Amino acid sequence: MRPVSERFLRTIRGSHAMAARARIVTPGQTGTNPTGVEVGIIDGTVELDANADVRSTFDLTIPGEGMWPTRGNTLLAPYGTEVFIERGVQFGGGVTEWCSLGYFRIDSIEQDNPRGGQIRIAGSDRMASIVDAKLTEPRQYSATQTYGAVVADLVLDVLPWATIEWDDNTSSRPLRREVLVEEDRYAALRDLVDSVGKVAFWDHRGVLAIRTPPDPSVPVYEVTHGRDGVLVSMSRELSREGVYNAVVATGEGADTETPVRAVAYDNNPSSPTFWHGPFGKVPRFYSSPLITDETQARSAAVSLLRKQLGLPYSVSFGTVPNPALEPLDPVRVSYSDQHGRETHVIESMSIPLTADATMSAVTREKTLVIVGGL
Repeated sequence: MRPVSERFLRTIRGSHAMAARARIVTPGQTGTNPTGVEVGIIDGTVELDANADVRSTFDLTIPGEGMWPTRGNTLLAPYGTEVFIERGVQFGGGVTEWCSLGYFRIDSIEQDNPRGGQIRIAGSDRMASIVDAKLTEPRQYSATQTYGAVVADLVLDVLPWATIEWDDNTSSRPLRREVLVEEDRYAALRDLVDSVGKVAFWDHRGVLAIRTPPDPSVPVYEVTHGRDGVLVSMSRELSREGVYNAVVATGEGADTETPVRAVAYDNNPSSPTFWHGPFGKVPRFYSSPLITDETQARSAAVSLLRKQLGLPYSVSFGTVPNPALEPLDPVRVSYSDQHGRETHVIESMSIPLTADATMSAVTREKTLVIVGGL
C-alpha cells in the first residue's frame, strides 16, 4: 500500500472532500513533487492490473483551450512527455494530503472540437517504454554478472535517468550461467525478476521497485459494509479458469550443467485447491536459464504459486476510493449476508479522479497456504 497517514485512512471512511491533481512534467523526474504544469481535470481514471505487462494506465479529460500541441506549444505531444497524477483528501483549513498514483507517459491525445474542445489523454506507466524497446541485436550476459547489473543494463539503456530499487541484496547475486537475450527486453527483465521470486513495477515515486510480493495473509485495509463502511456494491464469481495448484520450476541453459528442478504445491487439506483433493492436479510449468540451483528453483516455484493460490473465487466491488491501495495488496472483505470475513488479494482496480465515482476492484480470495514440495 502506498504511504499515507492514519488520518487519511480514517477520513476516507466517512464523508470527506476529495481532490485530484495532474501535472504535465518532463521525463526523468522522480519523487512525489515533480516540477511541471498543472492542468485541470474534468474526468479521469487510473487503472491498475497486477497481471498486465504494464501495471498502470490512465485516461484523463482536461480543458482544451490553447492546449493542443503546435510547433510553439508541445506540452501534450506524445513524444516522451509524462503526466504525474495524484488523488488526495482535503482536511480543511487549506490542508490537503496527496497520494501519488505515479508517472505516466502520454500515448495519445484526442480532441473532438478543434475550437478549444476538451482534450482526452491516454497513457501508460514507464514499463511501457521497456516493453516497446525491443533489442536490435542479441545481448549476452556472462555468468559472473549480477542480477542488479543485468537489470540496470536492460532498463538504463532505455531510460538512462531511471532509479532502480531492490528490497534486499538479491541484486548482488551472480547469474551463475551465461544468458542470451535475443529480442524481447521486457521478457528478459520479467524472467530475471520471476526467477528470484520478485515482482517489478514502477511505483508512486517513479522508481522501478523490485519487491517480494506482500504477505497475502496480512490485510492492509478493511472493506466493510454498514456504519463507517466503504462498501458500495459487490458481485461474486466462482470459476476454476486460470487456477493452478502447483508450480514446476526448472533451470535450463545452453551449458552442460544438469538442469535443476523444484515443485511447489498446495499442501493444505482445508484448501479447495488441495493438490490431493477433488480439485485435481493442475500444475503450471516455469522454465528459466537463470535458475541454477534447487534453492532458487524452489523459491521461484513458491513465489509464483503464492501469487496465484487460493479459492477460485473472485469478488468485484465498488467502494469509496482509497488511492493508497495497489494490486497484490491483501484486504479483508465483509459482506452484509454473512458473519465472517474473508481475506482477498487485489488483482486489478480502477481509481477515479472525480468525486462522484466509486473505486472498483477485482480480487481473489486467499486461503491458508501450506506449500509442499515434490
